[in-house]
Amino acid sequence: MSATHSHNSSSRQAWTPESWRSFPARQMPRYPDEAALEGVEARLRRYPPLVFAGEARRLRAHLAKAATGQAFVLQGGACAESFSEFTADIVRDTFRVLLQMAVVLTFGAKVPVIKIGRMAGQYAKPRSSDTETKDGVTLPSYRGDIINGSDFTEAARIPDPKRMETGYFQSVGTMNLLRAFASGGYANLHEVHRWNLGFVERSPLAQRYGLLAERIGETLDFMAACGLTAATTPQIDETEFYTSHEALLLPYEQALTRIDSTSGEWYDCSAHFVWIGDRTRQPDGAHVEFLRGVRNPIGIKVGPTTTIEDLEHLLDILNPDDEAGRISLISRMGAGKVRDHLPPLLEKVMATGRTVTWLCDPMHGNTSSTSTGVKTRSFDAILSEIHGFFDVFEAAGAHPGGVHFEMTGQNVTECIGGAHRLTEEDLGERYETFCDPRLNAEQSLEMAFRLSEELKTRMHRTHGGAR
Repeated sequence: MSATHSHNSSSRQAWTPESWRSFPARQMPRYPDEAALEGVEARLRRYPPLVFAGEARRLRAHLAKAATGQAFVLQGGACAESFSEFTADIVRDTFRVLLQMAVVLTFGAKVPVIKIGRMAGQYAKPRSSDTETKDGVTLPSYRGDIINGSDFTEAARIPDPKRMETGYFQSVGTMNLLRAFASGGYANLHEVHRWNLGFVERSPLAQRYGLLAERIGETLDFMAACGLTAATTPQIDETEFYTSHEALLLPYEQALTRIDSTSGEWYDCSAHFVWIGDRTRQPDGAHVEFLRGVRNPIGIKVGPTTTIEDLEHLLDILNPDDEAGRISLISRMGAGKVRDHLPPLLEKVMATGRTVTWLCDPMHGNTSSTSTGVKTRSFDAILSEIHGFFDVFEAAGAHPGGVHFEMTGQNVTECIGGAHRLTEEDLGERYETFCDPRLNAEQSLEMAFRLSEELKTRMHRTHGGAR
């Protein structure tokens, strides 16, 4: 599955769905039963795709608009989905909060908001270490439900290829629900606004958000008076919703890669949008090799260790024709580093004249541990990184393309801060993540209201109130 020799863009051979297998592959499980793995891959190759090429192309066109400030991306969902949390309520609640956030952001940004869930496939997680030690016992690290189990036992930690099939079927069920919610009336703008009014009433910052909610209500009333209702305008009753995950487990991604009958091109049909993580973005690595051949829009996580040379090399390999909407660079710097580390990368990409869509992931660089060793994130640090990201783009005269949150529709207690002032003492109440801490439903909505105010202020400053 790996090779010791190096590859570069000029010496690369023709791409095939399995050409990644001759490149060094990081963060990949070692399956003890090769025959069982091959059997699962063969079955997955016969199963129907989760998404269609035409949908991925439509998303690519939307992302191209976000690169030039004509749209704004909201990407959100769990750090890693769990097989045990596969319920209609959990899918619905996360979808619902993303809709609520999108309505508020649309009003602030004054452009369409592209909604992308970290859903229906976000089952694998990269790890900083291959092993984990507890009470003197060392076992392989837990790598997400699609690979092995989270229980700290030898049996649970053995990578099991059958988990890929479970992941596929749970993704099918999630996609089915998301499509039904998006087109079956659940996404009605008036309903979503009503939910937001309920949030405003509950918030300690009700007065601050009340005015914004009131103005959105007036706009909807005006539209209805003009005859723009769910009966006459489908956009009021339904929405476009896309799925995404990190393309980490390459046997699974390859098995769901299909040729599009209309264009003859290859698409990874496990999701509309897939990304390469900070730990697997080596230009001569298997993940980059796999993604260079599929036509989906793809993301690249950009952290403090990203060099300008590596970034340029990745853009050459993954988007040689500089196609707008193909590449989203997802900045994950940390609140204290974003103003120092992001500007040189942004300036260099701008100097090349390339079209990329920049997103801010304010979650991954802001993880800390409490005095008792519990992982958490601070609402203020998350907001601070977003402000820093916007400041960098404003100074460079560039367009920030959107935001990328780890969040849930459940009222968990995993991140501290926010209007309800959650503290470290509150974390034990409903700390349910088995991976990274997520913003809960109230914190996510509060983030959207704060972000909407920010976008409105910055737009007024940039355009002198022209819009």
